[in-house]
Amino acid sequence: MWYEILPGLGIMAVCLIIPGVATAQIHKFTNGGKEKRIARVPWQWYLMDRDKRVSGTGRHFDSKGLENIH
Repeated sequence: MWYEILPGLGIMAVCLIIPGVATAQIHKFTNGGKEKRIARVPWQWYLMDRDKRVSGTGRHFDSKGLENIH
């Protein structure tokens, strides 16, 4: 019957979801608890450069707060 396809469909769904979730978790682990940021347009690149400057460490993912803004 039609329900015999459900186990195979479930396995395929899990196999397609695992790489995306694993990639996000690896990026969080390597970037100090935050997901990887991607600059697709110049404005996003500008924001990442700003975050590098404001953080004081030279890394965009080490955000501090308003206390670091000069």
